[in-house]
Amino acid sequence: MAKRTNPRSPASHAADSHDLIRVHGARENNLKDVSIEIPKRRLTVFTGVSGSGKSSLVFDTIAAESKRLINETYSTFVQGFMPNMARPEVDVLDGLTTAITVDQQRMGGDPRSTVGTATDANAMLRILFSRLGKPAIGPPSAYSFNTATVRASGGITVDRGAAKTKTVKATFNRVGGMCTRCEGRGNVSDIDLTQLYDDSKSISEGAFTIPGWKSDNVWTVGLYAESGFLDPNKPIRRFTKKEMQDFLYREPTKVKVNGVNLTYEGLIPKIQKSFLSKDKEAMQPHIRAFVERAVTFTTCPECDGTRLSEGARSSKIKRKSIADACFMEIRDLAEWVRGLDEPSVAPLLTALRQTLDSFVEIGLGYLSLDRASGTLSGGEAQRVKMIRHLGSSLTDVTYVFDEPTAGLHPHDIERMNNLLCKLRDKGNTVLVVEHKPEVIAIADHVVDLGPGAGSAGGTVCFEGTVEGLRKSDTVTGRHLGDRAAVKDEVRAPAGALEIRGATANNLRGVDVDIPLGVLAVVTGVAGSGKSSLVHGSMPSDAGVVSVDQSPIRGSRRSNPATYTGLLDPIRKAFAKANDVKPALFSANSEGACPTCNGAGVIYSDLVIMAGEATTCEDCEGKRFDASVLEYRLGGRDISEVLAMSVSEAEEFFGEGEARTPAAHKILERLVDVGLGYLTIGQPLTTLSGGERQRLKLATHMGDKGGVYILDEPTTGLHLADVEQLLGLLDRLVDSGKSVIVVEHHQAVMAHADWIIDLGPGAGHDGGKVVFEGTPAELVAARSTLTGEHLAEYVGA
Repeated sequence: MAKRTNPRSPASHAADSHDLIRVHGARENNLKDVSIEIPKRRLTVFTGVSGSGKSSLVFDTIAAESKRLINETYSTFVQGFMPNMARPEVDVLDGLTTAITVDQQRMGGDPRSTVGTATDANAMLRILFSRLGKPAIGPPSAYSFNTATVRASGGITVDRGAAKTKTVKATFNRVGGMCTRCEGRGNVSDIDLTQLYDDSKSISEGAFTIPGWKSDNVWTVGLYAESGFLDPNKPIRRFTKKEMQDFLYREPTKVKVNGVNLTYEGLIPKIQKSFLSKDKEAMQPHIRAFVERAVTFTTCPECDGTRLSEGARSSKIKRKSIADACFMEIRDLAEWVRGLDEPSVAPLLTALRQTLDSFVEIGLGYLSLDRASGTLSGGEAQRVKMIRHLGSSLTDVTYVFDEPTAGLHPHDIERMNNLLCKLRDKGNTVLVVEHKPEVIAIADHVVDLGPGAGSAGGTVCFEGTVEGLRKSDTVTGRHLGDRAAVKDEVRAPAGALEIRGATANNLRGVDVDIPLGVLAVVTGVAGSGKSSLVHGSMPSDAGVVSVDQSPIRGSRRSNPATYTGLLDPIRKAFAKANDVKPALFSANSEGACPTCNGAGVIYSDLVIMAGEATTCEDCEGKRFDASVLEYRLGGRDISEVLAMSVSEAEEFFGEGEARTPAAHKILERLVDVGLGYLTIGQPLTTLSGGERQRLKLATHMGDKGGVYILDEPTTGLHLADVEQLLGLLDRLVDSGKSVIVVEHHQAVMAHADWIIDLGPGAGHDGGKVVFEGTPAELVAARSTLTGEHLAEYVGA
């Protein structure tokens, strides 16, 4: 039989011509008509200084348009249930494929969300125990700590055609695994009543010590004083048993106070609803401090922190309950699952093994499935999100990563690089926003944005190979080979912070003295116990100011001026200069433009289509009422001041008619952390991750504590910015502060006065101090993984 020949060879097929993602005229955020061509089925790394426009190009333009186009393939009915997405500011976007973004957004802080529930591993375990667990207690829901047991019975009305109804007796029964005491949270809260009121005083004398509860507030203090249930002139400690019950625990009851209908309820449930139901990180600092003082969380005594009912804990497979399985480190759990051999659930066991093995492969074998997802670092959260993609059979997909090596020890970066290459080699396009030289080195294609940040960035400085980048005269090219040297002389400590018998999480009774008055770095592989030591074991009276990686919460109305408190002295300066109220100079208060309510734009909800935001015609985007803009300070109105960069504003408020020391001091701190290019009125939602962390650092630099703890401050920082950060850390130490940094970056380690290295591994293989000493001693000893990598870095 004659062999068939293809008239067109595969190389000349028309489909093969679509091998580029073409971007022309991108203008999102600070991008300045960016036009680039990105090769498909290759690994492309986007780099540049923090704020240069990397995320604007990769996430807000390429990935956003891909998602928008996919959403448009669904029916309008389905689109009504999906988030509306506006088309990015770009002229042409061609050659897009389905985009899967794996960012560093922290997982939800919901106390019910765990590593197991976030990855479906918990769901598979529940099915496994419902099939094989002895004694059998019910369906998979019986093993779920998020499902309560419900029983109900009664009559229901059933329609039987026109005007015919019938009452039928029905029962409903659902078996859940939730612990009834803690409601599936694993801990119970206890409120310290002494932090709520002074029982030696009466309500009318101002007994309440709760923030915002002033005697003239009819909704709080006035409600208790006039409710009729209590004597407002009697000291609280003299309340009768009934009065105390009404005061603390009374169920919601309608009352009339000064002719107004209000709802009275006991103080404890009111505090729980007002404070404990909200995200602590979103609270104002003084409110958060009150909650931390007044509320203590202890492990639930009924379920011992497992969140599960007694029935769920009694059902076992090979002497292990589902609580035991979730408590195990995932690498140990994977071995246990491998030992199960039951043909009736073979497909389930195969899927569960693959998921658990993916955790180990990605370097998260030290986690447990019952770990609260809100406690994961940004890097851990990103790798957990990667797990569902590792075993995927999809190809020709665009994977978009945001600094996948964040929070990784140099020892772990090679493993992450292998995973990125594996995704590419399956025929996918991999786009990575990254600063680490180790990741840039494996790129097939590099796009360098800059040259500066903010308005000084937004252009493509280089596009090509890694070797071409090294030879280029860009900021990244010049700093790609940077290596910090180990100090010849280190500072002498001025005391020590003693930690004794630390056992938080995986720590094994650690005793360590952290030197004060110096730059101390705590390092070790991911999961070795660094955060447990520094955040979980610090003495409560140490006067610590902690700057962690939790995200800044803020709406499009929030900006650096509002977040740092800078707007308060600016408003007061304007008010004093013009003899009017400070509230006039707030776009969220009396000074707001009445047309757009101080937003500067008018939002039009188009239901199934993406909403439109148009500049307000009355205020022209300035956000303030026209009458407010007539008031001036130093020749500028309030909108012109908010449009200044931090550097301009520092100069403006530093001298002359506009001299305002309080504002100048805050602006100096912002310049110190390298944010001089930011506009002080720029929405927080437009800031990159690195910019947000430095903004938080600048805010905390005004705190009075003598010990600063910084959690991976190099996250999101370009190689050129790390040098500036080291200078800032030196200035903090030289001003008399003690600085403790949890960090993996070798430049910070080399610059330290003292290093504490934890390990030797992660999880139960870690939790020990494996080295204490100077960087030079660590390099000379090469006794740990950190020592080996640091020695290689400094060329020793």
